[in-house]
Amino acid sequence: MIEKFAAVEIISAKRDRNELTDPQIDWVIDAYTRGVVADEQMSALLMAILLNGMNSREISRWTNAMINSGERMNWSSLDRKTADKHSTGGVGDKITLPLAPLVAACGGAVPQLSGRGLGHTGGTLDKMESIPGWRASLSNEEMLQVLKDTGAVICAAGAGLAPADKKLYALRDVTATVEAIPLIASSIMSKKIAEGTSALVLDVKTGSGAFMSDPKKASELARTMVQLGVDAGLKMRALVTAMDVPLGLTAGNALEVRESVEVLAGGGPSDVVELTILLAREMIDAAGIIGKDPADALKDGSAMDHWRRMVTAQGGDPDAALPVAKEQHIVKAANSGIITTMDAMKVGVSAWRLGAGRSKQGEQVQAGAGIEMHAKPGEYIEAGAPLFTLHTDEAPRFERALEVLDGAVSIVENGKVDRLPLVLERIEG
Repeated sequence: MIEKFAAVEIISAKRDRNELTDPQIDWVIDAYTRGVVADEQMSALLMAILLNGMNSREISRWTNAMINSGERMNWSSLDRKTADKHSTGGVGDKITLPLAPLVAACGGAVPQLSGRGLGHTGGTLDKMESIPGWRASLSNEEMLQVLKDTGAVICAAGAGLAPADKKLYALRDVTATVEAIPLIASSIMSKKIAEGTSALVLDVKTGSGAFMSDPKKASELARTMVQLGVDAGLKMRALVTAMDVPLGLTAGNALEVRESVEVLAGGGPSDVVELTILLAREMIDAAGIIGKDPADALKDGSAMDHWRRMVTAQGGDPDAALPVAKEQHIVKAANSGIITTMDAMKVGVSAWRLGAGRSKQGEQVQAGAGIEMHAKPGEYIEAGAPLFTLHTDEAPRFERALEVLDGAVSIVENGKVDRLPLVLERIEG
């Protein structure tokens, strides 16, 4: 087969700050997926994109080319409207777990394709896999059946969905090109558009524990993704939300499942409950679902019923005891006062060092590892009172986890809390 282009001419075009044409973009994504364009050539192109950017037409075409590298899912046989949520991830962000069954309880269908954690942010699939028996890998037929039976499914994306993105994602990770907004936006949206949902709500995190710590960059990413969704015919919403402080009172797989179940039972930390309800209302509104209000579905037990059915449908036992780490270590407050700051990044890295996360793809995580927070910014704490409980199966991990927690919290007598608001911006498309 004679190729239409040579990789080097496309690399040099972007290196010299030129726009790539539609045929160039279509070819380079297809050729890379087929193995014609080598990793080192695509690495050079990714770096040129990071340095010189892409305009909205280029990003849209790049996203479509990635979608076209694989299959598109179809939920037209469902008798409910579909809605999905994507979060850019953060520390203690377990919102997907209570959110999917909550929206199902309100009359929607939620095909939630999720990922695994890498580095300091936890992965939804790792959290769910701490439930004994629960399966992340489902065929398309199984996904459809779980959706028909329970209204929600949380599972891994199949190999046929945007395969170009799988290759590019791994390459970006080892070439310091993860931060490029055109590449982040196209990676997320190619999978979400191929997933076939009719409405999508984006939760774009900002603050110290977020992938995009700068609110301006987070806003730019949110707007770029909303536009990509609108171009593809999706009903879109995006919220830019705070990740300067961990979400909830836990960071770690089984610990976060336990907290999610508390939310579904009508309790749980107020910030997790507030954001879950907020995102559920946005999903219901975007999809045009007529049903009960999410706050009522948490109170009347219907969200919990949907959770139990969803877990059971994927082989899990909702009544089984969750894994508990073998070792615990309590960190106490050094002095009395108001907690004014709690660095989400430091808490996340500490949980990762305890075994809750992985440092490379394919590494095993500890289901019971992580951190419990006994108090949060704005609360008064007495000297010697528990501040954190660290959990791990391997006691030698405590030393490195404690190292990074040093300075993560400020406690000031009569201190003032300077926090980001929970929602910084809302974008509708």
